[in-house]
Amino acid sequence: MLIFIVADEYHFKTWMSAHNKQYGLDEYYQRLQNFIENKRRIDHHNAGNHKFTMGLNQFADMTFAEFKKQYLITEPQNCSATKGNHVSSNGPYPDAIDWREKGHYITDVKNQGPCGSCWTFSTTGCLESVTAIATGKLPLLAEQQLVDCAGYDEMGMVDAVARLNPVSFAFEVTSDFMLYQKGVYSSNKCHNTTDKVNHAVLAVGYNEENGTPYWIVKNSWGPTWGIDGYFYIEREKNMCGLAACSSYPLPLI
Repeated sequence: MLIFIVADEYHFKTWMSAHNKQYGLDEYYQRLQNFIENKRRIDHHNAGNHKFTMGLNQFADMTFAEFKKQYLITEPQNCSATKGNHVSSNGPYPDAIDWREKGHYITDVKNQGPCGSCWTFSTTGCLESVTAIATGKLPLLAEQQLVDCAGYDEMGMVDAVARLNPVSFAFEVTSDFMLYQKGVYSSNKCHNTTDKVNHAVLAVGYNEENGTPYWIVKNSWGPTWGIDGYFYIEREKNMCGLAACSSYPLPLI
């Protein structure tokens, strides 16, 4: 057992160096314990049959309770109360779209830091893209603007992303998402109701992998998290309640 403990502590120190982490003596051992527990969860998950993998990212020394308190929205949300004016077309829609590849329409991944400000990052990120598509100039914004709802269903989201622009949406983050690394995320632990959503992000496109449709999503936890700051999440299943909380800004130009 000692050799495993030594190996885990070696991995922890290597991880600390990579992420510029420093602790006092008491905190060190608590963070080491959290790291070991998260690493075992990651190894167990990655040994199974899943569409996504987990990894030792910058949150690997945290419990999910700590992470939830610092990075997610803790108050219940009721985004379904908002009514929008989005009118869907009849298609057809492209099989895949990625606004990052269509031009200079998406700003770099940002880091919201340890506060529940994801709504601001999601909304302004969407408005930046809408403005760039309309004017040809990509601004870097820091304020929220009027939003219009994309429809409360994923076909409305597909219509908006395919024809118009990226779309902001909210969903429920559970503990396995904290350590997401790559692949198409799905969960049987999260809910699909609007009162449970706790994080807002930006859908910049969609695609399909091995028969599984997914959204391409920009997060706000920095470029070292996930796939260079992005993640994929399963589409057409209202995964974690994402379909009922989608919106996009109306550019004031």
